[in-house]
Amino acid sequence: MNILLVYPEFPDTFWSFKHALKFIRKRAGAPPLGLLTVAAMLPKSWNLRLIDLNIEKLKQDDLDWANYVMISAMIVQRDSATQLVERCKKAGVKMIAGGPLFTMEYSHFPDIDYFVLNEAELTLPPFLEDLEKGCARRIYRSAKFPDIRQTPMPLWHLAKLKYYVTVSVQFSRGCPFGCDFCNVTSLLGHRPRTKSADQMIGELDSLYQAGWRGGVFFVDDNFICNKQQLKTQLLPALINWRKDKTGMPFNTEVSINLADDPELVNLMTEAGFDTIFVGIETPNEDSLAECNKSQNRGRDLLDSVRFLHESGLQVQGGFIVGFDSDTPDIFDQQISFIQKSGIVTAMVGLLQAPTGTRLFERMEKEGRLVTHDMSGSNTDGSTNIIPKMGLDKLLEGYHQLLRQIYSPKYYYARVLTFLRQCPLPKIKYHLDFQYFLALWRSIIRLGLLGAERLQFWKMFFWTLLRRPRLFPLAITLSIYGYHFRKIAYSVAR
Repeated sequence: MNILLVYPEFPDTFWSFKHALKFIRKRAGAPPLGLLTVAAMLPKSWNLRLIDLNIEKLKQDDLDWANYVMISAMIVQRDSATQLVERCKKAGVKMIAGGPLFTMEYSHFPDIDYFVLNEAELTLPPFLEDLEKGCARRIYRSAKFPDIRQTPMPLWHLAKLKYYVTVSVQFSRGCPFGCDFCNVTSLLGHRPRTKSADQMIGELDSLYQAGWRGGVFFVDDNFICNKQQLKTQLLPALINWRKDKTGMPFNTEVSINLADDPELVNLMTEAGFDTIFVGIETPNEDSLAECNKSQNRGRDLLDSVRFLHESGLQVQGGFIVGFDSDTPDIFDQQISFIQKSGIVTAMVGLLQAPTGTRLFERMEKEGRLVTHDMSGSNTDGSTNIIPKMGLDKLLEGYHQLLRQIYSPKYYYARVLTFLRQCPLPKIKYHLDFQYFLALWRSIIRLGLLGAERLQFWKMFFWTLLRRPRLFPLAITLSIYGYHFRKIAYSVAR
């Protein structure tokens, strides 16, 4: 059996980093963890190929070779997935689809032959059994949540790792919180499930042995869901594993209450974590109460961010405007908070209501749901609800917010604020030849030709003279800024 695993292309979005990738001659952010994990669940006798449309084109020869095409995608990949389905149908090859996009929108894809939905650990085995018997149903679903301690190691050898900036791994699934705009719990449940420390060390060992020295992203929706297991098992194992290793800095997603646990913060930085994404959402207490963001309420968010920065964890922040409780000054509130916090990577989006969330149900009940579908991009200026503020006023304020925080003046001010707070790194980074090429390209494109050249050189020499060990990070952030401005200005024209 010949199985072609195909990953649709991401559009040009905030997290695609497409404009930044050009500086280091990479093609995509990370290989598709889901497909690589599913590949490990398939019969060993099957022949497997991976085509990631973010790094290479799908050729007719590939489709001619395949007995089946397996597709996995997120909502933001909908357009590319739709084009892929049309091409496979035209080629006459049968399709098997799974992942978040198809789990939520399978009815929109009538041409797909089989859907293996929810978590593959539960739905893939019965499908494979029925397929072998010649009696496969069209849809396989499960409301249960699997024990991911039984999940196999991803088949890294299928991916062309040299074209990626980072690699993704997963320690846990699920989140104990109940933010009403988030569909994580409807997909993965409230009770966090984790892999063992031995599993994670095995995955990291396989990557290191394959020559990987770049970043590793723990894709958990909330990495700190099981603090006790982190403190007693995983993080001590990671600290011990890292003793003789170079490179492979870790980043992940956490809730802001990490700042309440200095012991856990210290263990994470010792283990090699240097960046975390945190859903800040808004400095407005009423809006936090409205969306049930209990972990963010009643705290000084600026102090929490500052503590994490000073501990060695760069905070990447998620922000939202468009809550019912938002007043017209919310845009100035958000700008002020973002600038004071020194959060360089500030993802600001309009409130959206994903299917399966309490927000979706409330908007539908109130007659304020414009469409069931979302773009899947957090920063494209779209929303599927009717905001109380009025859409025109919301968009006007949102566009001004984006233009301001990603203007060179404001962006580089945040970079310097963060670099002043950030301690020296605890791990030894691997700087290859591409870094030095990126440095040269940043000097040409940003320092000589860019509208940000004044701010670039100020940051360049300040870091070189005051915090030289942070110089590679400063250059990286300046390149990120180039990408973010491209995205922000394309939305806020």
